[in-house]
Amino acid sequence: MNGLLRCVLVGLGARGRYWAQVMHAEPRCAIVAYVDPSAEALARADADFGERPGFASLDEALEAGLDVDGLVLATPPSGREAQLRHACERALPVLVEKPLALDLHEAARFVRMAEAAGVPLMVGLNFRYLAVTIERMRLYRDGVVGRPAFTRFTYERWRDGYRPGINRYPLTMEHPMLWEQSIHHFDLLRYVYGVEPLTVACHAWNPSWSMYAHETNVAALFSFDGGLVANYQGTWQSGWATPGFEWRTDATEGVVTQFDQFGDLRYARRDEPALRTVDLPPHEIWVTETAGLLRAFLASALDGEPLECSGRDHLSSLAMVEACIRSSRDARVVDVGDVLAEALQAAG
Repeated sequence: MNGLLRCVLVGLGARGRYWAQVMHAEPRCAIVAYVDPSAEALARADADFGERPGFASLDEALEAGLDVDGLVLATPPSGREAQLRHACERALPVLVEKPLALDLHEAARFVRMAEAAGVPLMVGLNFRYLAVTIERMRLYRDGVVGRPAFTRFTYERWRDGYRPGINRYPLTMEHPMLWEQSIHHFDLLRYVYGVEPLTVACHAWNPSWSMYAHETNVAALFSFDGGLVANYQGTWQSGWATPGFEWRTDATEGVVTQFDQFGDLRYARRDEPALRTVDLPPHEIWVTETAGLLRAFLASALDGEPLECSGRDHLSSLAMVEACIRSSRDARVVDVGDVLAEALQAAG
């Protein structure tokens, strides 16, 4: 393959427009067509990012005789099976927005299908590519604060599901906080610490004022291999519109604390009286980290580099979501590994 990946961008909603911006700015990627059922969205993409053939469905785009090397699916997680089957039939690498599916068993089937076809399947876990994530990992890798032992992850947000420019489907989906937001956080716990989950005790609920049909509050206690323990609390329906975020890790020789999901990283060794601020490069929210994700996809598709954020790896984070759902429903501690093994066995 040459040094250019010709992609169809499927979905021009809130995330799709960021993808259009990032893909147009990347010299090793070319958008050959837009796909969206909304004629207005297609026209707006032409006006904002340059005219391309526009189609109401991926079927139409792939039947148009265009030269296509890959797909970027910036679509809601439901209804992706046909899109992924098209990719497998045509051996097209796929970069898909998280979560891969809203059911762990379905996601496992998708991963098996892609692997059987030899198709690279990458999931858009853009938070891995934040500078603050990379620097946090460096602090642990370089032994600045010792080995992580326990962590507290708090995410508080008033997400107005009716605000213009934001995806509406979470308003009616089941477990929207877990599937749409906590999946990012759970993936970060695995990725940053390099550990896999063992068990979880979880309670999920909806506050009385919630505009969402299902649970927007999650409290979970995870144990990981190697002894790490994570105390997680997240909400999309905070009682205060000002967001709150703190990710603190206590390690054998100090502490690392992050006060903003896109930055504000600090650390201290045990006897130091004040936290030190870690210098981070400039960051354009939703753009810089998405560009990093795209570059990783291109490195795999064009250069043969190992696939990052693979569908197979993503299943371990999705298993954390499913385990939380079962734990909250049954009021018991759930073994995350058992949940994952069950889904893989069912997928064949």
